[in-house]
Amino acid sequence: MAAGFGQVAGAVTDERGVLHFGQPFAEQRTLASGSALVPLGDRRVLAVAGEDRLSWLDSLTSQALTTLAPGESTELLVLDPNGRIEHAASVLDDGETTWLIVDAADAEPLLTWLARMRFRLRVAPRDASDEYAVMGGTEAALANLSPAAPSGSPLVWRDPWPMVGPGGHAYALAEPHPGMDRDWAEAIVTRAEEERLTDAAARGELALAGLIAADALRVAAWRPRWAAEVDDRALPHEFDWLRTAVHLSKGCYRGQETVAKVHNLGHPPRRLVALSLDGSDNRLPVPGASVSAGGDVVGTVTSVAQHYEEGPIALAIVRRTTPVDAGLVVDTEDGPVAATQEVIVPPEAGATASVPRITRLSRRPLAQ
Repeated sequence: MAAGFGQVAGAVTDERGVLHFGQPFAEQRTLASGSALVPLGDRRVLAVAGEDRLSWLDSLTSQALTTLAPGESTELLVLDPNGRIEHAASVLDDGETTWLIVDAADAEPLLTWLARMRFRLRVAPRDASDEYAVMGGTEAALANLSPAAPSGSPLVWRDPWPMVGPGGHAYALAEPHPGMDRDWAEAIVTRAEEERLTDAAARGELALAGLIAADALRVAAWRPRWAAEVDDRALPHEFDWLRTAVHLSKGCYRGQETVAKVHNLGHPPRRLVALSLDGSDNRLPVPGASVSAGGDVVGTVTSVAQHYEEGPIALAIVRRTTPVDAGLVVDTEDGPVAATQEVIVPPEAGATASVPRITRLSRRPLAQ
């Protein structure tokens, strides 16, 4: 998808897509205000047709899908037998086909796994990325395009984060949740519509933002993502992902026993935190950088961003027992950087999670 939009003036690209169009901070502002669209070259589209598609996906994943109505948005996780996250997908059904929007690196592995799990059911999963692309932005911004509607229902996925879905559970204690400020949706568009949008942007008739802008708003909203936060140890509880991707009272699925045990009887071994980084020296870590407390490594950075209001911020996964008031230090190529943590998943998450909600003070400085 990057190829077409990569020809627009100012575009800077890599293998994921267009990183920015020359003004990353300005693009964040226009994106947040609903004035720009993002070509999501790092997302792919899978389609699952067949009469049994919803009950089949329900039986395989963490989400209750048998009653998913056309046009309704949700998300799912595929877990291994030990409850660890293997795949993640945004989910939309149009009455005839279930559409999965997935991170690019997960598209082929997820499709391969789904194909193996068909058995004799009436389902037909396929990669539809050659036919369709994905555009992101606020719902107001998406009004500037024509989503695909092969069955008459426009294919627009509206991010449910951070609302707590049916059967879900919230661990984050902050009120208000920072994700409440983020209006985010993703539209599946035909390749012809993608070409039309590219031409409009090249003529200056359509404002675009890059992946860097979209990711900065995601990080500020504490929104986990498969491509960034998930590793081979990841449990959904560690990222507060029970909110939107797990139905705790649905029927059996692989990994359900671990999900229930951790939630009802134990605690997740790690927890996601938000970091405000010391930006005085303009030193930023990279994903995978070590996070230390008191000289001991306690975790790893998963996502990093320069936010247009909050400055340098990050998400990190740390040991559950890391003190919530501990000052943290993050490694960078140019030396350590101090970081202040804000609790997303509290150490008490799980069996004894009865801590009252905490009024959240904005980290955002006055606009410059």
